[in-house]
Amino acid sequence: MTQALFGEAINQATIEEMKRDERVFIMGEDIRRAVYGSTANLLAEFGEKRVLDTPLSENGFFGAAIGASLVGSRPIVETLTSFMWVAMDQLISQAAKMRYMFGGQATLPVVYRALMMYGGGAAAHHSDRSYPMFMNMPGIKIVVPSNPADMKGLLKTAVRDDDPVIVFEDGTLAGMRGEIPDGEYITPFGEANIIREGTDCTIVAIAGAVNHAISAAENLHKEGISVEVLDPRTLVPLDKETILNSVEKTGRLVVVDPAHKVCSAASEIASIVAQEGFWSLQAPIQKVASEQVHIPFTPSLEKLVYPDVTKISNAVKNTLED
Repeated sequence: MTQALFGEAINQATIEEMKRDERVFIMGEDIRRAVYGSTANLLAEFGEKRVLDTPLSENGFFGAAIGASLVGSRPIVETLTSFMWVAMDQLISQAAKMRYMFGGQATLPVVYRALMMYGGGAAAHHSDRSYPMFMNMPGIKIVVPSNPADMKGLLKTAVRDDDPVIVFEDGTLAGMRGEIPDGEYITPFGEANIIREGTDCTIVAIAGAVNHAISAAENLHKEGISVEVLDPRTLVPLDKETILNSVEKTGRLVVVDPAHKVCSAASEIASIVAQEGFWSLQAPIQKVASEQVHIPFTPSLEKLVYPDVTKISNAVKNTLED
């Protein structure tokens, strides 16, 4: 095992996959200069033909990546979630639907790396956490890593997948350092990770919320409350079985989601458990998600919007009071 930062894990996965398969290339705005760090040294190693700086036109280069994937390449596209709206026609009308509309004759092995820059005073335009909207669209796989090891393993899996994949990279994890296995490894899609076992309540946490859930579980343990923390790792496909089995064991569920609470990933997970695991529940499901407001620029207000340790702890205690 070696230690690496979250961004270094992205860089390692990209380099390994570009070395493994010459069809893999990367494109995006200012990636040759490695503005966000995750594309460092790629230009020197792979050259201009495989490391492409694009114009400031997401609709254009998102579509170009789709076209490249259709003729045998395996593009990785770096972008911000806040810029994805510009390219929605390419993502929704083309990438998500093309394999179905062509009767399975087309494959689209394209990966969109979507950096979520919330939590650092980026204000409303640059603080989106948009994965729930893409969950609603069939044909796109949704990945939400919460640590460097899964970031690397899931990105490598995404590059090798023959369907469009959006990897949502939580910017609040940029400074997170963690152990990464040595040698070749990948993290399968659709397999949740039980990070901490417990008996009193299940917490399903998404992306950067996982660390808050772990801290809450540790604090609650001191009060004699045993909490199981589960990281789904991918939202499409979603490991329903592991979630339902955990709730069957604990009888209670708290879902923690950095996205807005209305029609969120948390809402979908809660709905699945309510429909398929109702008789396991001993208390109403609790949902801890971002408030249904645009993200304020002021740091003192912004931090009130998102899930935190206190909100999660209170939600767990609410399930135990019923």
